[in-house]
Amino acid sequence: MKKLSGRLVLTAQPQLEKKAPARARPPLTGKVVAALCVASFAVGLLLSGWMPLLSAPISSRVNKTSAPGCDDNRVSKGLAGERHDPKGIISEVSRTHHAIQSLDKAVSSLEMELAVERARSGDAGAGAAGSSKDLQKAFVVIGINTAFSSKKRRDSLRETWVPSGEKLRRLEKEKGIVVRFVIGRSGTAEGGGAADRALDAEEAENKDFLRLDHVEGYHELSSKTRIYFATAVATWDADFYVKVDDDVHLNLGMLATRLAKYRARPRVYVGCMKSGPVLSQRGVKYHEPEYWKFGDVGNKYFRHATGQIYAVSKDLAAYISVNQPILHRFANEDVSVGAWLIGLEVEHVDDRSMCCATPPDCEWKKRAGNVCVASFDWSCSGVCRSVDRMKLIHDACGEDQAAVWGVAT
Repeated sequence: MKKLSGRLVLTAQPQLEKKAPARARPPLTGKVVAALCVASFAVGLLLSGWMPLLSAPISSRVNKTSAPGCDDNRVSKGLAGERHDPKGIISEVSRTHHAIQSLDKAVSSLEMELAVERARSGDAGAGAAGSSKDLQKAFVVIGINTAFSSKKRRDSLRETWVPSGEKLRRLEKEKGIVVRFVIGRSGTAEGGGAADRALDAEEAENKDFLRLDHVEGYHELSSKTRIYFATAVATWDADFYVKVDDDVHLNLGMLATRLAKYRARPRVYVGCMKSGPVLSQRGVKYHEPEYWKFGDVGNKYFRHATGQIYAVSKDLAAYISVNQPILHRFANEDVSVGAWLIGLEVEHVDDRSMCCATPPDCEWKKRAGNVCVASFDWSCSGVCRSVDRMKLIHDACGEDQAAVWGVAT
């Protein structure tokens, strides 16, 4: 009340506004609760799928933070269904690893086939002709390195482990195993000498030769090996290419069984791996004129397969075929092959069954159930007196005649 000009005036006093009581939040609708449930479940699936090793703690955290009203039992069951036990994880990793290996091999093979096709189209390499679509498919091509003077050795092999006639053709057709004696020509009159004519007659009779555009000579083995791989790749589309000497005993079934284990692996080099000394002294056997390239005197070679027998996978043989003009040749053929592959992504497989000693060693192993792939004498770099002893070794260490026909190739 105020007094104004003698009059009393009543005025309304302002009253403080009373705050309206806070309204309670409405409960979550069923749709919202369902959405939160689904979101929580999806997060659990995502996390458990990407991080299976952490699925248990993650899923428990998801369950704890689930929205009110979610059916925790159903969510936890869903997450549990996505968890992987350790055995399942290992199995999944193994399958993935094999899939990657197969993809790697496929890509590598395609790259090599492309390179080979380019080389063939340009007439590069010995014997290069036609497309790979026109080539005979094979599992393994076995080239037996031989010489003009080695007819008795060849006959001793035909009497033991090398099939002849119809058996040879059937082995190629049914099992994809190709066996050929590998030889070039003599240096006389462009291959028109008596030695060449004798070999022509032997070839016409047996039909088991692979002739190379190459002049034979002991110090030309590295060149011959390059040309062999190039010619074989241009003739057969095989998974493996093998080089073996004509004074080595070989079990074809065991060889095919061993190689089949590495069929899915890219760039495989199989043999008895060794690392012998680099011989710098002149006049000694296996003298290396370029010994200085291997470091100080007394050093050893890098690991490589012994020259009596070794195998390379398709992509490595194609690599040699495509690049043969620039592949360096050392004095020793096995060292040369090892040098061509040492700088590549190659799996070196040291298979000691490919270098068993002659009886009693290979005979004892056969009795124990470990039939050897190949047998020879280190002292002779092959079977000593092979013409006289090959039949004896075959009887003692050879596999059953039906063994090769039971191999899955």
